[in-house]
Amino acid sequence: MTLRLCGPRGFCAGVDRAIQIVVLALKKYGAPVYVRHEIVHNRYVVEGLVARGAVFVRELDEIPPTRQPVIFSAHGVPKSVPAQAERLNLVYLDATCPLVSKVHKQALRHVRQGRHVLLVGHAGHPEVIGTMGQLPRGAITLVETEADAAAFEARGRALGYVTQTTLSVDDTAAIVGRLRRRFPDLADPAAESICYATTNRQEAVKLAAPGADHFLVVGAPNSSNSRRLVEVALRAGARKAVLVQTARDIPWHEVEAAGIIGLSAGASAPEILVEEIIEAFRARFDTRIELAEAAVEDEMFPVMRSLREVSLDRIDMAFVNGG
Repeated sequence: MTLRLCGPRGFCAGVDRAIQIVVLALKKYGAPVYVRHEIVHNRYVVEGLVARGAVFVRELDEIPPTRQPVIFSAHGVPKSVPAQAERLNLVYLDATCPLVSKVHKQALRHVRQGRHVLLVGHAGHPEVIGTMGQLPRGAITLVETEADAAAFEARGRALGYVTQTTLSVDDTAAIVGRLRRRFPDLADPAAESICYATTNRQEAVKLAAPGADHFLVVGAPNSSNSRRLVEVALRAGARKAVLVQTARDIPWHEVEAAGIIGLSAGASAPEILVEEIIEAFRARFDTRIELAEAAVEDEMFPVMRSLREVSLDRIDMAFVNGG
């Protein structure tokens, strides 16, 4: 059996930075450190941080009076959240991915230039909620599908668009293309909104999928970028594709007759889960590893200044890097 392993895969720089922030905050302030929502969409990561002393909450009013910090997730938050933290006298650290923050700035730039903003994204996703929450009510409209793009009415308004960072590159191009045909003066964002990590992982899956009997994507069910990888694999030629969180989720009765298995991981999935899956295949089959590499990533995003003097030891770094 050939295991066609995608590169790049797994943690991106924004996820790496967010996890570092929680680990560094625990070292600096001690436990508990509070985290609003999942810091990233991965159960293994969240459970590992809980074991270290992180306490995850859905809303800030669940946090008792404290001087311990609360951390905002990598997906970003509406402006109302830090405002609420200040009203509650909470110390907060913002772990929003810098590339998500860039989308926020692009949306605000459109508004400053007199445009109504169209956000291409998925309703209910934390990143979409955070981006829409940067702007005044009525200044932004969510566009999820080509049908939404066809139905939207400009009502004489100048328009600009931004996108969620974790979308399917091809689907987004189709939606934006439909919008542009209807509104030729539609203003682009100042820079590409879909992040480099999403694009790179999708390109690697496109390399690995043709001829694959089955494709496994390691990621959580609520991870947008991981779910897009499953879709990309199917469109690129994989006969079947499925999202798995661990080796236990693999449909072994389906893959045992396969000759080629594709394997990738979403941007919030740690490498240790990929390694466990590789070992599970080796334990069951005569397995050959074949690489499908689309890019080499070396991006790094620094943590905020208040945590830079805290050092991570080897055990910390292994956890942060997904090992």
